[in-house]
Amino acid sequence: MQHWEHSSYEPSLPITEKSNPITRDIDRANPDEIVQMLKNCDAEIFDRTAYLDSMYQKLNSCSMVQTMVEISKKVEIILKDPENSLIVLSGCGTSGRVAFLLATSLNRWLVALHQKQIYSYIIAGGDKALLTSQEAPEDNPSLGALMLDKASTGKKHVLFIGISCGLSAPFVAGQLHFCLNNLDVFTPVLVGFNPVHMARSEPMQDFPFNFKEIAEKMSEMQKHQKAFVLNPAVGPEVITGSSRMKGGTATKLMLETVLLAGHEAVYSNEAVTADNVLASVRMNEKVYETTYSQIDKLAALLQKAGVSLQEKGHVYYLGWQTLGIIGIIDASECIPTYGAAFEDIRGFISKGFSEMNNKEGDLSCVGPRFAIAHTDFVNAILPSLTDKDMVIFLFSVEDDLNEVSELAKRVGQNSSNLHALIHDLEGHCVPKSVIGMFMTALNITWPSSLNKHSSILMKQHWELSTKWCLNAISTGAHILKGKVYRNYMIDLRVTNSKLFRRAIHILQRFTNSTQTQCETALLRSIYDVEELTDEISSADVTQHTLMANQKDRVVPTALVMLQSGCTLAEAKFHLDAHPVIRNAVAAHLRFS
Repeated sequence: MQHWEHSSYEPSLPITEKSNPITRDIDRANPDEIVQMLKNCDAEIFDRTAYLDSMYQKLNSCSMVQTMVEISKKVEIILKDPENSLIVLSGCGTSGRVAFLLATSLNRWLVALHQKQIYSYIIAGGDKALLTSQEAPEDNPSLGALMLDKASTGKKHVLFIGISCGLSAPFVAGQLHFCLNNLDVFTPVLVGFNPVHMARSEPMQDFPFNFKEIAEKMSEMQKHQKAFVLNPAVGPEVITGSSRMKGGTATKLMLETVLLAGHEAVYSNEAVTADNVLASVRMNEKVYETTYSQIDKLAALLQKAGVSLQEKGHVYYLGWQTLGIIGIIDASECIPTYGAAFEDIRGFISKGFSEMNNKEGDLSCVGPRFAIAHTDFVNAILPSLTDKDMVIFLFSVEDDLNEVSELAKRVGQNSSNLHALIHDLEGHCVPKSVIGMFMTALNITWPSSLNKHSSILMKQHWELSTKWCLNAISTGAHILKGKVYRNYMIDLRVTNSKLFRRAIHILQRFTNSTQTQCETALLRSIYDVEELTDEISSADVTQHTLMANQKDRVVPTALVMLQSGCTLAEAKFHLDAHPVIRNAVAAHLRFS
């Protein structure tokens, strides 16, 4: 049994908010050790070990596999009536981005088969949230329900898949509640990674139910196949609470398994069975093994990215097709996770928004954060590129290699810090002349056995592998920069109620202070005051998070104040002198 599975391990926290014992000292690890820790954590997704005294169901457990089979059969029914039916995937943050990627990819596949598109996605905050953090809508259950109602207008049958890794997002809760009140049209599916009894039980703003009550009702209705809860335990995250990592990965591979099984049933006459579902899960496990067989090169890329950030340089992902989307998603998530500047790590895709297929179309006029085409990189970034900046190309053997080579030549004229993540096929590889253009080429050659079913399956495997690699690179780089304290993303931006609560928990954990003391220190840091006014103390969490979104280092500053009893000004002084958070804390303890 994994250490986190014991009932005595951090008992007050759900799995998705627990710290992972594997990574408790990841902030002191070298690049090779970091990648090994990531590998060990991701292995927990596929854990097949069952213990009689464990309260958790794993992805490979009979109950979870059977739930996936039942949902796949609902997908099959929807696909057989495309005129009147719809499959909607929805979520906030990472979950919404995964929903977008799956919906648009599967719609493209249906078009290639000359079939009607039946997938739609919803992300809290709209398409801007694909690239930037839009936290406020995540706390609004009524908005979620309204957006689902609008997306489903005129449809007789809707399979709704609401993704909330922690079973906590009010936006998704509102949508699930709407479905439960309209079961003549909707079949709701809740996807997450906590048991139902660990779902969020706090009241939601202007809403009669909490998330736990909704999840419990769905769990009860699952007995009649009116609703489904798909919530395997995949273990705590590498960086505590960072569901962009394992949560996002498990969501992607699990939903692809479910949805493609339905497609196979309709278009290949392959019945949905438990054996087929398990075979798909195990194929994804092979993708995991193949990806992490490249530990040495992955660690080398991680180290170079860390050096770039430490030297105030940047990391740029230049990708093609959906690999470019994976790069954009990974880069966008570094801002709320690590308090990073948007310039630190950025992603670009070959043809920009015309290749994204997002609902709201070209958003490049909104601002520089939405300039995502390779031409935007060439025009705005390339002229000032130096060797401090790291550039990583993301492509496969099926992309336009002439285009890849031409862009690599142009980038190479300004910086030698040029690298690539390349996907090959057995017997069909990228020429050595192209590989030789890069300082480091993490070149993964995939066996033909993984591609025996369809091209979309192969592309999904490339996406999954690329996600694992980029998550490792960006996470490791921020660890080396000092953005992580033990295995906590302590420099997170406190931009919604979930993150406000998480920040207080982090402060309690590392200072042994009371909840009231931690909240007071956090508010002093957010509002930049030595003493709280009555107006600040009486404001609600929404007001606090709106203010916090404009500030940097609010949690580290509060931590230093609590650990040493110093003033706000003194805490800021030590953090300015010691950007690595653990060093700043140690320095203040030495001088206090």
